[in-house]
Amino acid sequence: MADQEGSQRPPLRPDLKVRRNDGDRLTRFLFDRFPVRGHLVHLDATFRALVEHHDYPPVVRETLGEALAATALLVATLKFEGLLTLQMQGDGPMHLLVAQSTHGHAMRGVARYSVPPASRDLREQLGLGRVTVTVENVDRTSRYQGVVPLAGGRIAECLEGYFRNSEQLPSRLWLAVTPERAAGLLLQRLPVGATSSAEEDLNEVAEADEDWRRVVMLAETLTPHELVSLGAGDIVHRLFHEEDVRLFEPTPAFFQCTCSRERVAGILRSLGAEEIRSIVEERGNVEVRCEFCNRAYQFDAVDATTLFVAAPAVPPGIH
Repeated sequence: MADQEGSQRPPLRPDLKVRRNDGDRLTRFLFDRFPVRGHLVHLDATFRALVEHHDYPPVVRETLGEALAATALLVATLKFEGLLTLQMQGDGPMHLLVAQSTHGHAMRGVARYSVPPASRDLREQLGLGRVTVTVENVDRTSRYQGVVPLAGGRIAECLEGYFRNSEQLPSRLWLAVTPERAAGLLLQRLPVGATSSAEEDLNEVAEADEDWRRVVMLAETLTPHELVSLGAGDIVHRLFHEEDVRLFEPTPAFFQCTCSRERVAGILRSLGAEEIRSIVEERGNVEVRCEFCNRAYQFDAVDATTLFVAAPAVPPGIH
């Protein structure tokens, strides 16, 4: 497909093959002459670990993969230490979808549905709903939350609206998913100049807008197959080979669930001894299954009793 000047994108060089070590990484790049930054993410083992213990229908699996890739890209745009949660909920067949990532790209996610959605359109999957982005610092001293309505049929459209309304940064997002990989590309137009006052220079703003349109037009030629199958360097070369682009070292991403037997025990204690005792009498044990990784934690009658036995006091001077 021709670019703005009518030149053709170059064919893949022999050394630009799909490289598996490009998986589970997020790569940042920056245009030297344009106020535009970009991020690319490819999630292989991370995505497979997230879905392997759940029998998701293909449509749900694809939407969850898009949400996971989008969450990684959202985290890449922020400077924080903590957890980012992308949550979509509504009154449709898929009533809840959650994707989470720490600042270090430890990721997990889950989807809940009453009946398998029949459409890839997010509005038909979720019905009347909303998209919520929550950022919470690791010490829980600060918390930011942005909420936008379901403004389009795909996650990319909804998050472009989030960036426009919450971050006030023109942004474009492309997502693609296969059964084995989730991938995404994010472009953002940066403020012009060193200070916000530079935005008042109409000529500079007009030039930056034109550069932004050119970069987006080039990115629009990227096919979903290319996004999901090529490495970050390959994609940047294919799209922006005539531009001066700096490609930075990638950051690894990985699946990690924060569930533990200790956390589950705390949840059971909050239910009270009588409630837990009645469940054990009825079923023989208490089983709690993590909704993210599907791991089961079982507590038999002895375990259940131990939950509510106070730890013995430690005599002074003994540690």
